[in-house]
Amino acid sequence: MKAPSVMGSIFWGLIAFAVAVVAFGIFRSQENAARPRYDVQPQVATTHANTGPLLSPAPFFDFGNISMAAGTVSHRFSIRNTGDSAVTINKMYTSCMCTVATLITPAGRKGPFGMPGHGVIPAIFETIPPGGSAQVDVVFDPAAHGPAGVGPTDRVVTIRSNESPPLALRFTAMVKP
Repeated sequence: MKAPSVMGSIFWGLIAFAVAVVAFGIFRSQENAARPRYDVQPQVATTHANTGPLLSPAPFFDFGNISMAAGTVSHRFSIRNTGDSAVTINKMYTSCMCTVATLITPAGRKGPFGMPGHGVIPAIFETIPPGGSAQVDVVFDPAAHGPAGVGPTDRVVTIRSNESPPLALRFTAMVKP
Protein backbone atom coordinates (compact mmCIF):
# COMPACT_ATOMS: atom_id res chain seq x y z
CA MET A 1 0.00 0.00 0.00
CA LYS A 2 1.30 3.42 -0.95
CA ALA A 3 1.69 6.13 1.75
CA PRO A 4 -0.33 9.32 1.20
CA SER A 5 1.63 12.26 -0.14
CA VAL A 6 2.21 15.37 1.91
CA MET A 7 0.33 17.50 -0.66
CA GLY A 8 -2.65 15.16 -0.51
CA SER A 9 -2.69 15.33 3.29
CA ILE A 10 -2.60 19.14 3.19
CA PHE A 11 -5.40 19.21 0.60
CA TRP A 12 -7.69 16.96 2.65
CA GLY A 13 -6.79 18.86 5.82
CA LEU A 14 -7.85 22.13 4.19
CA ILE A 15 -11.08 20.55 2.96
CA ALA A 16 -11.86 19.30 6.50
CA PHE A 17 -11.09 22.75 7.93
CA ALA A 18 -13.36 24.48 5.37
CA VAL A 19 -16.21 22.06 6.14
CA ALA A 20 -15.78 22.73 9.88
CA VAL A 21 -15.85 26.51 9.32
CA VAL A 22 -19.00 26.31 7.18
CA ALA A 23 -20.72 24.01 9.69
CA PHE A 24 -19.83 26.37 12.53
CA GLY A 25 -21.16 29.34 10.52
CA ILE A 26 -24.45 27.57 9.86
CA PHE A 27 -24.74 26.65 13.53
CA ARG A 28 -24.10 30.28 14.62
CA SER A 29 -26.56 31.71 12.10
CA GLN A 30 -29.29 29.33 13.31
CA GLU A 31 -28.47 30.25 16.90
CA ASN A 32 -28.78 33.96 16.06
CA ALA A 33 -32.02 33.38 14.15
CA ALA A 34 -33.53 31.62 17.17
CA ARG A 35 -32.46 34.38 19.56
CA PRO A 36 -35.31 36.83 20.17
CA ARG A 37 -34.43 40.16 18.57
CA TYR A 38 -37.81 41.75 18.89
CA ASP A 39 -40.09 42.51 21.77
CA VAL A 40 -43.59 41.84 20.49
CA GLN A 41 -45.13 43.48 23.54
CA PRO A 42 -46.47 46.96 22.68
CA GLN A 43 -44.16 49.68 23.84
CA VAL A 44 -45.29 52.91 25.42
CA ALA A 45 -44.80 55.82 23.05
CA THR A 46 -42.66 58.60 24.41
CA THR A 47 -41.80 62.03 23.14
CA HIS A 48 -38.94 61.83 20.68
CA ALA A 49 -35.49 62.96 21.78
CA ASN A 50 -35.50 65.51 18.95
CA THR A 51 -34.41 68.89 20.29
CA GLY A 52 -35.88 70.86 17.37
CA PRO A 53 -39.30 72.54 17.34
CA LEU A 54 -40.90 69.83 15.16
CA LEU A 55 -42.09 67.07 17.49
CA SER A 56 -44.46 64.14 17.57
CA PRO A 57 -46.36 63.31 20.76
CA ALA A 58 -46.16 59.63 19.74
CA PRO A 59 -43.18 59.07 17.41
CA PHE A 60 -43.32 55.26 17.78
CA PHE A 61 -46.02 52.79 16.75
CA ASP A 62 -46.09 49.01 17.07
CA PHE A 63 -48.35 47.23 14.58
CA GLY A 64 -47.86 44.02 16.57
CA ASN A 65 -48.42 40.78 14.65
CA ILE A 66 -49.49 41.39 11.05
CA SER A 67 -50.15 39.00 8.20
CA MET A 68 -48.13 39.28 5.02
CA ALA A 69 -51.09 37.81 3.14
CA ALA A 70 -53.52 40.45 4.46
CA GLY A 71 -51.88 43.30 2.54
CA THR A 72 -50.75 46.77 3.54
CA VAL A 73 -51.21 48.38 6.94
CA SER A 74 -51.13 52.07 7.77
CA HIS A 75 -50.77 54.42 10.70
CA ARG A 76 -51.15 58.17 10.96
CA PHE A 77 -48.58 60.04 13.07
CA SER A 78 -49.25 63.56 14.34
CA ILE A 79 -46.50 66.19 14.26
CA ARG A 80 -46.51 69.67 15.75
CA ASN A 81 -44.39 72.80 15.52
CA THR A 82 -43.67 73.66 19.15
CA GLY A 83 -41.36 76.54 18.27
CA ASP A 84 -41.88 80.30 18.05
CA SER A 85 -41.29 80.51 14.31
CA ALA A 86 -42.52 78.67 11.23
CA VAL A 87 -40.85 75.39 10.31
CA THR A 88 -40.48 74.47 6.65
CA ILE A 89 -40.44 70.75 5.91
CA ASN A 90 -37.97 70.24 3.06
CA LYS A 91 -37.88 66.46 2.59
CA MET A 92 -39.49 63.33 3.90
CA TYR A 93 -38.29 59.81 3.17
CA THR A 94 -38.49 56.25 4.47
CA SER A 95 -35.83 53.76 5.52
CA CYS A 96 -37.09 51.01 3.19
CA MET A 97 -38.82 50.62 -0.15
CA CYS A 98 -41.60 48.68 1.58
CA THR A 99 -42.81 51.89 3.24
CA VAL A 100 -44.23 55.15 1.88
CA ALA A 101 -45.26 58.29 3.74
CA THR A 102 -47.60 61.16 2.85
CA LEU A 103 -47.58 64.58 4.53
CA ILE A 104 -51.07 65.91 5.29
CA THR A 105 -51.49 69.60 6.17
CA PRO A 106 -54.41 72.03 6.00
CA ALA A 107 -53.02 73.00 2.55
CA GLY A 108 -53.41 69.42 1.26
CA ARG A 109 -51.52 66.18 0.77
CA LYS A 110 -47.95 65.81 -0.47
CA GLY A 111 -46.51 62.44 -1.37
CA PRO A 112 -46.29 59.57 -1.10
CA PHE A 113 -42.55 59.66 -0.47
CA GLY A 114 -40.41 56.55 -0.34
CA MET A 115 -36.84 55.43 0.13
CA PRO A 116 -33.94 57.41 -1.35
CA GLY A 117 -32.44 55.52 -4.28
CA HIS A 118 -35.82 54.02 -5.21
CA GLY A 119 -37.11 56.94 -7.22
CA VAL A 120 -36.76 60.66 -6.81
CA ILE A 121 -37.44 62.18 -3.39
CA PRO A 122 -38.65 65.66 -4.32
CA ALA A 123 -38.37 68.69 -2.08
CA ILE A 124 -41.59 69.51 -0.21
CA PHE A 125 -41.26 73.09 1.10
CA GLU A 126 -44.37 72.83 3.28
CA THR A 127 -44.51 75.39 6.10
CA ILE A 128 -46.01 74.65 9.51
CA PRO A 129 -46.69 77.80 11.53
CA PRO A 130 -45.84 78.08 15.25
CA GLY A 131 -48.30 75.89 17.15
CA GLY A 132 -49.43 74.35 13.85
CA SER A 133 -49.74 70.65 13.23
CA ALA A 134 -49.78 68.10 10.44
CA GLN A 135 -50.12 64.37 10.00
CA VAL A 136 -47.87 61.82 8.37
CA ASP A 137 -49.75 58.88 6.88
CA VAL A 138 -47.42 55.85 6.73
CA VAL A 139 -48.24 52.76 4.65
CA PHE A 140 -46.22 49.56 5.13
CA ASP A 141 -46.38 46.64 2.68
CA PRO A 142 -45.32 43.50 4.59
CA ALA A 143 -45.23 41.47 1.36
CA ALA A 144 -42.73 43.79 -0.38
CA HIS A 145 -39.75 41.61 0.57
CA GLY A 146 -41.42 38.29 -0.20
CA PRO A 147 -40.83 35.30 2.08
CA ALA A 148 -37.58 36.85 3.35
CA GLY A 149 -39.67 39.62 4.96
CA VAL A 150 -41.19 37.37 7.61
CA GLY A 151 -40.20 38.24 11.17
CA PRO A 152 -39.43 41.43 13.05
CA THR A 153 -39.54 44.69 11.10
CA ASP A 154 -38.33 48.11 12.22
CA ARG A 155 -38.74 51.11 9.88
CA VAL A 156 -38.24 54.88 10.12
CA VAL A 157 -39.75 57.88 8.37
CA THR A 158 -37.37 60.85 8.45
CA ILE A 159 -38.64 64.42 8.19
CA ARG A 160 -36.06 67.09 7.36
CA SER A 161 -36.82 70.75 7.89
CA ASN A 162 -35.08 74.10 7.95
CA GLU A 163 -34.56 73.39 11.67
CA SER A 164 -32.29 70.65 12.92
CA PRO A 165 -32.16 67.79 13.83
CA PRO A 166 -34.55 65.79 11.62
CA LEU A 167 -37.63 64.22 13.17
CA ALA A 168 -37.77 60.40 13.05
CA LEU A 169 -41.08 58.55 13.21
CA ARG A 170 -40.59 54.83 13.83
CA PHE A 171 -42.75 51.74 13.63
CA THR A 172 -42.25 48.06 14.24
CA ALA A 173 -44.18 44.94 13.29
CA MET A 174 -43.89 41.19 13.56
CA VAL A 175 -44.66 39.97 10.06
CA LYS A 176 -46.28 36.54 9.80
CA PRO A 177 -46.88 34.61 6.53
